[in-house]
Amino acid sequence: MARQTEPEEVFDVVDERDCVIGRAARTEVHARSLRHRAVHVLLFNGRGECFIQKRAASKDTFPGCYDSSASGHLHSGEDYDSCAVREIQEELGLVVSSERLRKHFKIEATEDTGWEFVWVYSVIGDEQPVINPEELEAGEFWARDHMRSMVTAHPGRFARSFVRVIGEFDARGLWPSVRM
Repeated sequence: MARQTEPEEVFDVVDERDCVIGRAARTEVHARSLRHRAVHVLLFNGRGECFIQKRAASKDTFPGCYDSSASGHLHSGEDYDSCAVREIQEELGLVVSSERLRKHFKIEATEDTGWEFVWVYSVIGDEQPVINPEELEAGEFWARDHMRSMVTAHPGRFARSFVRVIGEFDARGLWPSVRM
């Protein structure tokens, strides 16, 4: 029996104000550097450590690089909050309601973000992620100081947008304090 291939993802193409101006397939959006939308979700445990994923080698962008706990593109017609809930379930196997997610800030679409408008979210919990091997190679919780030293010493080991996301998250003082 022949294996059916999944249809290519379709994204909303947006203008410089993040208003939808069309739709295009993922490969076209990336090949033509069209503005589109994405989310990054940072999962923290009760010790204030952030779960960092190592992207699967099969990923089309930044394979094998470290990245946010969960991240991904919005499907055409999808809103940012729904995408954040979907991505954390797809990549980490965690069912998290949108009410538990904290929506922090939006990053403008630039070359550093791969022309993505990015909303950054966080969630705190003690659930153990279950890695989806199609999306992630590995993952582990990192303390803030370890994260800072790794990003500073080895920025090329990280997805480019993650460096921007975590830098801004840290600079805004959003890293959660340790719960006892």
